[in-house]
Amino acid sequence: MDDGDHDPASISDKIEEQYVLNSLFTGGFNRETQAHLIDTLIESEPNFPQMAGANKGSSSSCAMPECQGKVMRDERGEDILPCNCGFKICRDCYNKAVKTGRGICPGCKQPYDQTKSKVQMVSSFMIEPLSAQTSSQTDDDNLGNATDDETASKMKPWRPLTQKIKPPVSILAPYCLVIFVRFVALALFLGWRITHPNHDAIWLWGMSVVCEIWFAFSWLLDQLPKLRPTNRSTDLDLLKEKFERPNVKSDLPGIDVFVTTADPEKEPSLVTSNTILSVLAVEYPVEKLACYVSDDGGSLITYEAMAETAKFANIWVPFCRKHEIEFRNPEVYFDQKRKDRFKNKVKPDFVNDRQRVKREYDEFKVRINNLPDSIRRRSDAKEEAKTVKNPKATWMAGGTRWPGTWLNPVVDHSRGDHAGIIQVMLKPPNDDPLHGTANDSLIDLSNVDIRLPLLVYLSREKRPGYDHNKKAGAMNALVRASAIMSNGPFILNLDCDHYIYNSQSLREGICFMMDRGGDRISYVQFPQRFDGIDPCDRYANRNTVFFDVNMRALDGLMGPFYVGTGCLFRRIAVYGFDPARLKEYHPSCYFLDRRNSKNKRHSSRPHSHTTEEELALRLGDSDDDKMNITLFPEWFGNSKVFIDSIKVAEYQGRPLADHPSVKNGRKPGDLTFPRKLLNKLILIEAINVISCWYEDMTEWGYHVGWVYGSITEDVVTGYKMHNRGWKSVYCVTKRDAFRGTAPINLTDRLHQVLRWATGSIEIFFSPNNAFLASRKMKLLQRIAYLNVGMYPFTSIFLIVYCFVPALSLFSGQFIVQTVNVAYLIYLLMITVTLCLLSLLEIKWSGIELEALWRNEQFWMIAGTSSHFNAVLQGLLKAVSGVEISFNLTSKSSADDEDDEFAELYMFKWTPLMIPPIMLIMVNIIAIAVGFGRAIYSEIPQWSRILGGVFFSFWVLAHLYPFAQGLMGRGKPPTIVYLWSGLIAIIISLLCVAVNSPLSNPTQIGGSLQFLK
Repeated sequence: MDDGDHDPASISDKIEEQYVLNSLFTGGFNRETQAHLIDTLIESEPNFPQMAGANKGSSSSCAMPECQGKVMRDERGEDILPCNCGFKICRDCYNKAVKTGRGICPGCKQPYDQTKSKVQMVSSFMIEPLSAQTSSQTDDDNLGNATDDETASKMKPWRPLTQKIKPPVSILAPYCLVIFVRFVALALFLGWRITHPNHDAIWLWGMSVVCEIWFAFSWLLDQLPKLRPTNRSTDLDLLKEKFERPNVKSDLPGIDVFVTTADPEKEPSLVTSNTILSVLAVEYPVEKLACYVSDDGGSLITYEAMAETAKFANIWVPFCRKHEIEFRNPEVYFDQKRKDRFKNKVKPDFVNDRQRVKREYDEFKVRINNLPDSIRRRSDAKEEAKTVKNPKATWMAGGTRWPGTWLNPVVDHSRGDHAGIIQVMLKPPNDDPLHGTANDSLIDLSNVDIRLPLLVYLSREKRPGYDHNKKAGAMNALVRASAIMSNGPFILNLDCDHYIYNSQSLREGICFMMDRGGDRISYVQFPQRFDGIDPCDRYANRNTVFFDVNMRALDGLMGPFYVGTGCLFRRIAVYGFDPARLKEYHPSCYFLDRRNSKNKRHSSRPHSHTTEEELALRLGDSDDDKMNITLFPEWFGNSKVFIDSIKVAEYQGRPLADHPSVKNGRKPGDLTFPRKLLNKLILIEAINVISCWYEDMTEWGYHVGWVYGSITEDVVTGYKMHNRGWKSVYCVTKRDAFRGTAPINLTDRLHQVLRWATGSIEIFFSPNNAFLASRKMKLLQRIAYLNVGMYPFTSIFLIVYCFVPALSLFSGQFIVQTVNVAYLIYLLMITVTLCLLSLLEIKWSGIELEALWRNEQFWMIAGTSSHFNAVLQGLLKAVSGVEISFNLTSKSSADDEDDEFAELYMFKWTPLMIPPIMLIMVNIIAIAVGFGRAIYSEIPQWSRILGGVFFSFWVLAHLYPFAQGLMGRGKPPTIVYLWSGLIAIIISLLCVAVNSPLSNPTQIGGSLQFLK
């Protein structure tokens, strides 16, 4: 046995880490942090040494007299023995022997190595200072490799990791020209409309002109940011060549993955588990990856589901590595078509391995789905066995009361009132590969790395009287806890239903961060793609136009918006620092720069004597260009461990300085050092930073982390970063990076859009309005954010304009005095240029014409329902201060398992449907009235009638998917019959009210007489 295996320092660290792995840490405000030793996490037996609770039962007993403790085990499940004599000793007895027993082994009575017996209590990120690190590593073997890298880089031509690909000039030049032509046409048309009023119906003319002016302004806001569309590509082979050479430890930076969930009923645990499994199996160095699961509901169901997930990952992840499975989500993998299952699978044992893993997954699903019942039965049995009847508690599998939310909530154990909880489900892996054997698992894992990434369950503390700020607060708690435990310089956030679909997606994102100029990129946003959307995409659930047109166009400016999930962040940008090598942007418009107008000291122009290293960490609102560390507690809180991690995260996130043109880089090989092991002090500090009081009197939620005070905290958080001068990148991979679920039901879709639109209204009435952006934000980027805050207001004019054709048919008038040649030419120019723009956008974005049409249809549906309601709610909040709350969008599907799209046909009434229903009814009646008037008229004005009928059909064609949603699966619901009866009554009254031209020969076309 190697001498290093008996190094008491390493033995102490390993024993301490195993203790942490088998302990549930709880604590919070005015409460002592406690470590509860958990014998059993789940009712099924853990079978993997890296998993929490795996050392109990099967491990050896301590040989000390009257001690019933268990000996800790290593990654292979072998006992950790601190002495060559092989004496078996548990953690507590070993610590006692080292501290009070003069370091004497109780077995052989020989002293431990006293030169190395000190138990190290350092966190996984506590490395040497940067200056010492870069200098002391010159004697290390790893830095010998760095020297080889530098020599090799001089011999080979330098190549970038990414490339910016602009659309061909043959497409982009005509596209910009058509935009200019349409702008001129709109200006001439509006000028003509204003100077040619309809004196016979001035009210109708006035309404239509006001609406058309707003539509032109809205179109301009939407179109201007599309002038510079951009595509990008990455070179994954070059990334591997630079950072992962054979027989050398990976030099890639660490990534912390955040997965958030809040309610196991609306967000099923099985969905979350599959997302976690896809993260654990992603193609990225295992030792550089950490996954954190935030359970904002503090549910034991989610906790035990994550424990079951950790257990199944021991089988699933090595299976994916062995057979190069691309579908890292087991639910998706086992549901794929038969012909795709065996594609490119050449190993002879693949079929047998797949069958065994499939059987295990089926059992895993049964256990996950039965968790609510099993937990309830367990708790009922525990309460019945008690002699003293207390409030009914919820019990864990090991016989411990659950510190989070109980099934029957009481004080200290409800969704808004429970302690902070942290459980390390899978401990950090070793840096060296750990290959399996033929007997390790159900399948032969010889020459397969069986290590798993760090997996942590976290539920932040919640107490009454505190504003916990929903998802934004949960994300900030994850940021702080992860900085204490792993401190990856990059953060990937995923919703619980968004799983990794492309196993190389993390490497694609890192290419942008590690390339030249990557230190100025705050985040890499991936497009959202969805499973389970109906083939025709009736309600534009895929948002194809937004993700493939608008976001690609923004990538040519300062970068795309942050859309809440599927985004890789630079940790230092989340902390509120300015980008490296910041320079002052000159004002490009007449907007107000609030910061410079308030205090000239806030100028971000570097002093001539300030180096780039000093400017690498600069607070956005600091009075000095240099980093003022004394301000850090005011910004980040009183955790010294967290503050010490900031500079390390900044350095580790720098690009590789392998070329003179790479500024603010780090030396090759600086990230090849081993990760330090976890210990109790680290977990205690992590509990401290997720306490409900920690953010008091700090800048969290304002200048630091995810921004509070908005329903759409994602957009505001991205806006803050762009406003500080950061850039972002849009990464569209050949194979979708992530996949998720989207509500395909009409009602759920309308409520989803309502939440987005209400958030936009909040942005418009907040200090985050783009009118108030700093001078660091470019003009077109500012316009894009301005459009985000203003687009819901278009609904007011849209509803009015949709009533205009009906009013025209009812009154016998039209929006113009006469439909002459000038009006038709202008109308033709506007329509033709719009069609040309659509075709050119299809060319450079790659979307389909049907997707463009579906987007137009749902724009009408949402504009006349959700957006209008959002404007009313936003104005109510701005005037009265009434807070607006929304429930989670349910991730569960319909009950009909035989029909994949059964949910599409579900009808659930909501008041949001009233305005579109009114528009449909009124326009149908107006068409009937218009044709009726034409039939009765001696001299029908067909130009006016056909104009009104054409625009009414235009409205009805856009609202057709909405009408389909009302009908459900072909059988109209009861409410449709009620509306039909009302329509019949209205039509009867209209027939009475219409004054036929036969009774008044001097009138042309009849008129509508309003009843008195």
